[in-house]
Formats: sequence, C-alpha cells, structure tokens
Amino acid sequence: MRSAAPGNAWWQWRTPSWRSSADGNATARPPLETRVTTAQASVGFRSERGPVLVALMLSTGLIAIDATILATAVPSVVKELGSFTQFPWLFSVYLLAQAVSVPLYSKLADTVGRKPVILVGVGLFLLGSVLCGFAWSMPALIAFRAVQGLGAGAVAPMSMTIVGDIYTVAERAKVQGYIASVWAVASVIGPALGGLFSQFVSWRWIFLVNIPLCLVAGWMLWSTYHEQVQRRKHRLDFAGAALLTGGLTLIILGLLEGGNAWAWGSWQSLGCFVLGALALLAFTFVERRAAEPVLDLSLFSRRLITTTTLVSIGVGAILIGVTSYIPTYLENSIGVVPLVSGAAVAAITLGWPLSASQAGRLYLRHGFRFTVLVGGVITLAGTVLLLTLAPFPNPWTIAGASFVIGFGLGWVAAPSLIAAQSSVDWGERGVVTGLNAFARSAGSAVGVAVFGAIANTIFRTGGGEQDPHTVEAAAGAVFVAVAVTAALMLIAALAMPPSRVEDVEFAPSAPASD
Repeated sequence: MRSAAPGNAWWQWRTPSWRSSADGNATARPPLETRVTTAQASVGFRSERGPVLVALMLSTGLIAIDATILATAVPSVVKELGSFTQFPWLFSVYLLAQAVSVPLYSKLADTVGRKPVILVGVGLFLLGSVLCGFAWSMPALIAFRAVQGLGAGAVAPMSMTIVGDIYTVAERAKVQGYIASVWAVASVIGPALGGLFSQFVSWRWIFLVNIPLCLVAGWMLWSTYHEQVQRRKHRLDFAGAALLTGGLTLIILGLLEGGNAWAWGSWQSLGCFVLGALALLAFTFVERRAAEPVLDLSLFSRRLITTTTLVSIGVGAILIGVTSYIPTYLENSIGVVPLVSGAAVAAITLGWPLSASQAGRLYLRHGFRFTVLVGGVITLAGTVLLLTLAPFPNPWTIAGASFVIGFGLGWVAAPSLIAAQSSVDWGERGVVTGLNAFARSAGSAVGVAVFGAIANTIFRTGGGEQDPHTVEAAAGAVFVAVAVTAALMLIAALAMPPSRVEDVEFAPSAPASD
C-alpha cells in the first residue's frame, strides 16, 4: 500500500486510521460498511471542504453550460456568419484545443500545484468568451473558440483532480452526485439560454453570459482553495505538444474538408491523413525519450488505464454526436424553434446526473467494471432507440432517447474516471486525470469531425442542409455512427480488469496544505 505524502493537509485531520503510516506500514482496515459510513459523514457544503466544493462546482458549471448552450444556437450563428458546412469547426477546434492542452496542464499540476493551473484556465475561458461574443466572421469565431478550449483544458481536469485529492474514494461517490447536479442544472439553463438568446436577443450572449460566471468562480477558487506543494523544476515537452496538436489537426482537417473543399481522393486529403499519421507516429517516439512527456505512454502498460481511456474516448464521441446534431436535425427537418430543440438536447444531461449520483452505491457494492458495463449496455440501448426514431422526427421521442443515453453515460463516465484515479497516488493523479480528460476531448474532437464528414457527404449528394429529407438522412447516418461507437465503448468496458473498491485507497494522498 502506498504511503501518504508528507505533511498534514488541512483536510487530513479526519484521515481514517487504516491509512498507511508515515513509515509506509499499513494498519488493519475496518469492514467496508464502517469505512463508507465514516468517510461520508462529513461530506457536504458545511464541512471544512464545503467552500472548495462550491468553487469546483462553479468552475465545472462554466464547462457544463458551454457544452449545451451553443448547440441550439448553431442555425442562428450559421445564418449570420457562415455556411452550414463550417459549423463542425466550432466544436472541433474547441475540443482539439482542450484535448491537446490537457496533458500539459496535468503535468504542470503535478509540479506547481492545482490552484494556479485552474485559475489560468478560468482566465483563458473568460478571454475566449469575450472574444467569441464580439466575433465578426466565422473564421474569427472558430479562432476564438480555440482560446475557450485552451481554458477548458485546464478547468475540466483540474476540477476532477482536486476532488480526487481532497476526498476519499468512498466520499467521491457522494461528491460526484454534487458535481453531476451541476450538469443537471446546466442541462436546463444552457439550452434554454441558447434558445432564448438566439431567438429573441442575439446568439452572441451565449458567450457573454460566461463573464460573470468566470469572475465568481475565479474569486471563489482564489479565496477558498489553499494548497502547499513541493515545487520542483520541470521541463515542458513542447516538441511532443506540437506533434500531437499538428497530427490531430491535420486528421480533423482532412475529415471535415474532404469531399467538401476538395475531393476525398485528392492530394490534399491524402496529404492531411498521411502527414497527420506521421506526426502522431513521431509523437510516440518523442514521448518515449522526453524527460517529462506531455502524454506518458508508459501508463498504457496498465490494463485499467488503457481500458478506461478507451471508454472515455467513447463517452466523448457519443456525447458530441448527440448534442451537436439533434438540434440541427429537429430545427431543419420539422422546423421546431431553438428553445424546443434545446429541450430535447437537455434530456441527455438530465439523465446523466440522475445515474451518476447513484453510481457510487453500485461500484461500492459490485465494483467499477460492473458499473461501467451496466452503463454501457444502457447507452447502447439508447443509441439504438435514437437510430430507430430518426425517420420520425419528434422532439418528445428524441428527448426520451437522449435521456436514456445520458442515463447510461452517467454510469460510465464517473466510475471509469474514479477507477483510474484510485489506482495511483497524488504524484500521478493529475496525469491520470488529464489522460482521461484528454481521451474524452480527443474522442469528441475526432468524433465530431467524423460525424461532420458523414453529414457533409450526404448534404453534398442530396438536396443540401435546407432539404428536410436530406437532413433526416444525414442525421440517421450520424446516429448509426454513434450507435457503433457505443458498441465499441461497451467492448472496451468488457476488457476492464475486475476491481472492487476494497482494492484501492480510501484516504486522499495529497501533499501538505495550509
């Protein structure tokens, strides 16, 4: 069993007695029921960690609202700034910037601490939101979305990492319910605001509304979360970051512009895919020799890390496929207003927190793998239902299918992350959490590019994005791809090693804190 990091953190006054002693010798642990009861007793907003939890929930809210607020406004944005074929870039560039920056932020978090990294992320997200609100063209908006993505790349994994630092595995079962509730609220507020702003005011307010949220979240993190870390020299792997960014960008460029700006068999398409693959291959060689790699490939020697990473890729792709295309599908096929299409999307993030808040009960009793498998089966069933309903566009039935998908993902996302976090100590937790966030972001970025390529091909050969029958055909093809992704995610879950909560640490292993 790992020994605790040196020092007495401000939350460690209640560290359980079965925690490893200073000399590394483990003491006997009480029965599971006793440990769960003891661990969860002081979890809440009135505990000493309560203010930090509130700050993390606010920070998560920034990302949660942004995940749903833009989808309902896409038709309004496209109408003012550019063609429909460009809209996938609004999601891809954001997700790409988030994905490639996560490993860098995670490495910094394990060396300089979590607090400065998450504050930088909130600041960048604020800057990007302001710039997006005043964008004058689609290329400008796409560029400013990249700035937002760089901020989200710090906020999302750092929130999860801090939770992993200050709460035990058993406590996280309850804390994840609080975090999941943020997504529930955002699922209602986000689409509603997106629909209201785009329909009655201006789509620009979907970005400007982030300004007060960023300011409040930043102030709360600054004033409530205090940490003391053992600082050490670090070397950022800029070569690895550049190769990873370049490789993913070229592949996404080839997917989104192939068959659109140029033919699939043209030298441009082939060049994008070949150069992208070569860049990613070079990335693997660079990472093996880097002193501090941006993405520690040695982690993939652990079966649990590899399988949970694959699961996270699936979560990201499924989520972006559903939330990006359902609003456009409903608005262009049967002419529903953005507010109604937003409600249909909101269902996915209503089902998610309902199951996520209960996931802890299941994995505490039956283990992480069993819980993820349950969620995977439900997710697959939801995607098949969505595919079945695609020929009959109706906001209520589509919302029902979205709810089932979200309910399944709630059983998948948090337990797979907690399983990965719990297999390492504090010094690796930021990297492992960052890898999980990177996988989800990369899955979303590549997923939306693949789905966009499928939709654009059908639009080009059919009647275009204004023809309801062509829109239904494109949506149906995208939903097929989403269902296939759900099946692959379930296979990855099956490959997870069986692991029970009793096999991992129950106390946080964090450095000294003031």
